[in-house]
Amino acid sequence: MSAGASTPVQSVLADLQAIFGTRLHAFVVYAPTRTPRPSVAIVHSLELADLTACAGRAARWQRDGAATPVVLTRREFARSLDAFPVEFGEIIDSHETLFGDDPFAGLSVAPADLRRACESRTRSLLLHLREDYMEAAGDARAVSGLIVDSAPDFAAIIGLLARLDGRRLAGKDLAAWADERLGLDPRTVSDVLHVADHPETTTVDAVRLYPAYLAAVEQLARRVDEW
Repeated sequence: MSAGASTPVQSVLADLQAIFGTRLHAFVVYAPTRTPRPSVAIVHSLELADLTACAGRAARWQRDGAATPVVLTRREFARSLDAFPVEFGEIIDSHETLFGDDPFAGLSVAPADLRRACESRTRSLLLHLREDYMEAAGDARAVSGLIVDSAPDFAAIIGLLARLDGRRLAGKDLAAWADERLGLDPRTVSDVLHVADHPETTTVDAVRLYPAYLAAVEQLARRVDEW
């Protein structure tokens, strides 16, 4: 087990070992910047009795500050990569194995599945930006709020597309890539990325930023469709 594993995570692992015994194939954590750090248990088989046993411990896990683990078989994980390319791709890319062998060795997300997920997320973001703007009814504070709320989704989409292009970028480098590869205004992208990174402290000039932000997402939808 990794020496960096937190006590709550160790407690979850110990419980899963007690419940599944030799049927527990592997236990991993991922997304190192998230709190509590999410986890995945890969098991050989999963029955209702196992879920019931986990349910009896879930309240303590939450009280101790541990995330409830995702529990599934390796076949289920592998067969779901096309359905959850973003979520499961994050697990593959950022996981740390705390028990067992690496359960995701040899697995990867198909680029076509990731592109399709990016298109779906982009079109959803575009629809929400339009709908929420209408519901804001000209209130600058409400428009500012919709920008703050949606900025992480925009940042995630741009980052995923850069990854599809074989690049792992952030900040100004990601904004420059979005300008060159997607034709997005780098200042607008930089502004929205800043909002995504500093939602609590940012001061958004909603009147200035919203039109450019909307235009950027519209352009993004066109480019993803052509990808």
